[in-house]
Amino acid sequence: MSLKKQFIKTKPVCKVTFAIEAKDANSVAVVGDFNNWNIEEGTLSKLKNGTFKATYDLVKDAIYEFKYVVDGLYVNDPEADSYRWNDFAGSENSVLVV
Repeated sequence: MSLKKQFIKTKPVCKVTFAIEAKDANSVAVVGDFNNWNIEEGTLSKLKNGTFKATYDLVKDAIYEFKYVVDGLYVNDPEADSYRWNDFAGSENSVLVV
C-alpha cells in the first residue's frame, strides 16, 4: 500500500495518490471523508502489475479518515499518518493529514 502527497504551490490542494497491491482482487475503492464514504466515487484503476491506483485533489490543511474497500472488505493503510477509532464502525480508520 502506498500514499503519495504532492503539494501544489499555486492552489490550496494536495494531489494524493492512493495505491494498494491486490493482484487477486476484482474491485478496489478508497472511501473516506473526502468522498462521503462513497464506493462509486472512490473506485481505483487496476494496473497490469496488480496494483490499484487513483489520484485525488484534496484540500490542504485538513485531516481525512479513510479505508480501502477490497472486494467488499474494509482495509486500513499501514502507511497512513495515524489511525482513529470509529465508534460507528467499531474499528479504526486510517488517517491522512494534508
